[in-house]
Amino acid sequence: MTDTTDSQASLFPLGSGLSLPAPLPQSISPLAALLAELGLDMRAAANGGAAEIAAPPDAAPRGAVSSLYVALRCKSGRTASHGLRVALIVSGWAGELDLPDHEREPIEIAALLHDVGILGVPDEILGKPGNLDPEETRRMDQARRMSAAILRSASADSRVEEIVEHVPAWYDGSRPGYPLRGEAIPLGSRLIAIVEAFDAMITEQVYRPAMSLERAGIELFRSAGTQFDPALVRLFARFPASTLGCFRENVSRRGIPPLAPEIPNSYWALTDCSSCSGDRPEMRFFKDRLLDNMHDAVVFIDASLRILRWNHGAERLTGIAGASICDRLWAPGLLSMRSEKGDAIGADECPVNNAIVSGAHSLRRLSIAARNRDRVSVDSHTIPVADSAGTILGAVLVLHDASPEISLQERCQRLHAKATRDPLTQVANRAEFDRVFEQFVRTHRQQQVACSLIICDLDYFKSINDTFGHQAGDEVIKSLATLLASSCRPGDLVARYGGEEFVLLCADCGNGASARRADQIRGRLAQTPQPSLGGRSVTASFGVTEIQPGDTAETMLRRADRGLLIAKEKGRNTVVQLGAGARTAQSDQEPAAGRLVDGGTAVCLSTSFATPMPPAVVREKLAGFIADHQAQVVDRGEAHLTLVVANSSLPLRRRGDRCIPLVVALRMGADAEPRQRGGESRPAAETRIEVTVRPRSNRDRRRSVVEDAARQLAASLQSYLGAREIPCLRRAPIPWAE
Repeated sequence: MTDTTDSQASLFPLGSGLSLPAPLPQSISPLAALLAELGLDMRAAANGGAAEIAAPPDAAPRGAVSSLYVALRCKSGRTASHGLRVALIVSGWAGELDLPDHEREPIEIAALLHDVGILGVPDEILGKPGNLDPEETRRMDQARRMSAAILRSASADSRVEEIVEHVPAWYDGSRPGYPLRGEAIPLGSRLIAIVEAFDAMITEQVYRPAMSLERAGIELFRSAGTQFDPALVRLFARFPASTLGCFRENVSRRGIPPLAPEIPNSYWALTDCSSCSGDRPEMRFFKDRLLDNMHDAVVFIDASLRILRWNHGAERLTGIAGASICDRLWAPGLLSMRSEKGDAIGADECPVNNAIVSGAHSLRRLSIAARNRDRVSVDSHTIPVADSAGTILGAVLVLHDASPEISLQERCQRLHAKATRDPLTQVANRAEFDRVFEQFVRTHRQQQVACSLIICDLDYFKSINDTFGHQAGDEVIKSLATLLASSCRPGDLVARYGGEEFVLLCADCGNGASARRADQIRGRLAQTPQPSLGGRSVTASFGVTEIQPGDTAETMLRRADRGLLIAKEKGRNTVVQLGAGARTAQSDQEPAAGRLVDGGTAVCLSTSFATPMPPAVVREKLAGFIADHQAQVVDRGEAHLTLVVANSSLPLRRRGDRCIPLVVALRMGADAEPRQRGGESRPAAETRIEVTVRPRSNRDRRRSVVEDAARQLAASLQSYLGAREIPCLRRAPIPWAE
């Protein structure tokens, strides 16, 4: 099958690289001029001081924009970071669309301040970790209109206010209160609507982990034609992913972390260590390392019930990422706390609230909702924190897993402790990785918990050996192994896969979080001088993927390796994230059950899929499916494709058994009739694919095993296509090649 598109340059079809070039792109020079004025002294803010801005004396409108952004940053660093990321991406995208500067500048300012209306939202609503009630939802919707009202008074350019006012409007005009529809909605509003939704999806949230780039792209296609401009969604799908990575990096460089904004009152100020040797500055790193590697959950909460610290143990126990929960308000309902008798614990009985009010320690047995929402018994120890004058500053909550079952992480830790070590690097070797990987994938699939695989390879390693010698090369390999091992969390496994190639298994970690971890490792390696190379540094390329329905250990490894190859082709020193990942939204469909058709002694599974992605992107997804399953194309027609997959998931009962190849036949089409929405006919926005899976030989008698393998292969295909199962209907054919 021939790939007719430039998949490596696109945002989410085949390869989604998060390469982070150093300079801010010249294509966003109008926004860069404004951001240069936002010279926030974040170090002062981190020490409790006020963030300052040196606004130029010559431009009142720019000064107003700068002042509003500083006010937004002081109100909510999380929202300000979101606005800056959206502004940078929209600005770069506008450059790709060749919009002139006089059109781009109001769009950039609107993107930067489209959420400024939250200045009027109470902190208890803005920091609420759970779902909003109807009245709180109404207040948040009202903040959207407040953004336009604030900008109407602050900006001399009415276009900025007009763009922000119509960002919430839906493309088909179905959202109440927003009468404009289609291209009557300002172009800037349609651009910002797509980018802000995309950024929200790939950012950690309390109620869900960050989506993968591909999953977020599927969701955009799913809402194309209703919420979003379908033509712009298709253009955004071709937006260079390396540029996106550059924008996110520059958010961090400007002192506004994209996922975990700094808390002005450092959490270590909660304890009085004036009389001990812990005043030394480096002691903070020891404390941070201790907290992040504790198996128990540790939470720091200040006197106003704002969460200041959520360690990795808390992430592992609850499934809530620290980046999404820090700076939000604590409530016992966040973890569905229950007493020993099973009664729900309210604010009056909450051990944290009582410790802050009374200053008394608390130790009791409770139960909470864990990451898979099952009940887990925990020993809760709540410790009030007071200063030297006796004023309560907050509380420390420690949760110890008291359940009788051995957790997945503990099993993985035991495997990690018993691993056979590589003699050079002292990490697990290839044989141990192969043994653990199968169990790792099987266990995560059974428990329906996300896990990820990172594979990395040193760049230009042969030239290092040729120039500096093999001993110097060994030192570089050990340096990378040490860096990977230091990035491991409990339950993870790092192994030397071969030569200068390493793999990192990330337990309970999705695509977005693992890609960020890989990029942190990439950046640290590039900045680490290598003594054996005379102080020079080296770089590495990374491929990242997450387990998804229908995966086997082999397909997951091949997908990560394919990401690594794309990273090498992109110029190295890059992270490429592949795969849509596990289902993370309630709207996601269950894996296809299909319809079993008896063909004599053979079984044939038949089903139909519908995907919101256009045919060109579907072909790219199929190219990835073929590569990862090592499928062979045996027939290709105008609108059909036939593959043979040597399925390795079938168990072999006898030594003489052979692997049973499965034949996958696909036919792609579109709706013959237009669909109706709101009284208006519009073309179908979905691509339909009819699928049949059968064994190549009809003499096989292992019927139940073949059925399971066919369903697993269909589920894997559904994952690659981001599709849902539909009734089998005849569609108008769409050619495979355009």
